[in-house]
Amino acid sequence: MTLNENAEIDTSQVTDQRGSGGGLGGLGGGKFPIPVGGGLIGTLIVIGLTLAGTFLGPKLMDGDSGAGDVDQTCATSNPNRLDNAECRNALYINSIQAYWRKAAPETFGKQYKTVDTVFFSNAVNTGCGQADSGVGPFYCPPDEQVYIDLTFYDELATRFGAKGQFAQPYVLAHEYGHHMQNLLGTAADVQRQSERDPSSANALSVRMELQADCFAGVWAKHATETKDAKGNAIFKSLTQADMDQAIEAAGAIGDDKIQEQSGGRVDESKFTHGTAEQRKSWLTKGYTTGDGKACDTFSGGI
Repeated sequence: MTLNENAEIDTSQVTDQRGSGGGLGGLGGGKFPIPVGGGLIGTLIVIGLTLAGTFLGPKLMDGDSGAGDVDQTCATSNPNRLDNAECRNALYINSIQAYWRKAAPETFGKQYKTVDTVFFSNAVNTGCGQADSGVGPFYCPPDEQVYIDLTFYDELATRFGAKGQFAQPYVLAHEYGHHMQNLLGTAADVQRQSERDPSSANALSVRMELQADCFAGVWAKHATETKDAKGNAIFKSLTQADMDQAIEAAGAIGDDKIQEQSGGRVDESKFTHGTAEQRKSWLTKGYTTGDGKACDTFSGGI
C-alpha cells in the first residue's frame, strides 16, 4: 500500500478530541479488555441495534467541532505528514467516503452523507452515550459519527496479532460500512426485528457485522480509484499483500478467536460478529466482487 504524498488531506472529515477534557467519570481507562460484541470488536454499534433514544445518555460533545492540531500536522506544507497516524487515517477516511459518495447512488440509489470520524483518547461522550477506549472503534447511529482511539491499532497488532498497516483502513472501512447500513435503513430494519424477537438479536448482529466487513472489502477493491478534492489519486498502489493484512485482521477478531483468547470455550450462541472464517470470507467477497450488492448477508447462509 502506497499513499500519494501529493494527495490533499481533508481534515474537515475528522474531529480531534484527544486531550480535550472529554473524559468520563467512572468508566475506567483500561486498555481494550476482551470485547463482548459491537463496533469492530467492542459493544457500541451496537447498541444502535437496541433503539435510538435508549442509549447510554444524551450527546455531550465538548464543543470542539474542528480538527484541532490535525489541520497543521496534515497540511501539505508539512513534508512528513504521512509519517503521522492521524494524517494517514484522515486520508483513509477521505478515500472511503469518496468511494461511497460515488458508489452509494450508483449501487443502491441512495445519496451518501459525509460524516466525521472522532479521534479521542481514553474516553468520549457521544450520541450513543459515554464510552471508553475499551469498546474499540465504533459507529454511533444517532450522531452518525465514527469514533476511534488511535492507540487501538497498537492493541490490534500486539494483542490480536494483526500487525499489517492495511489493517488500519480496514478498521475504518468496516465502521463506515455501518454508516452505509444506517443510510440504507438496514440498521433500522434489524433494530425492529430484534425488538420483535429478542432471541434473534445476536444472529442479526452477526449478519450486520459481516455485511460491514463485506462493504470494507468493496471499498478496498476501488481504493486506488479514489481521489482528493483536486483530483489527485489518494492511493498510488494497493496490492493483494495489503489486502491479506486486512483479511488477517478480520480473522484475528472473529468471535471464536476472541473467546479462545479469553480462555473460555467457544459459545456460538454469544457470537455477535461472526467467526474468523466468516469475517475473512465476507471481507474477501467484497474485495473480489467490488460490488456492494454482493454483500447481502441477510439472505441464506453465511
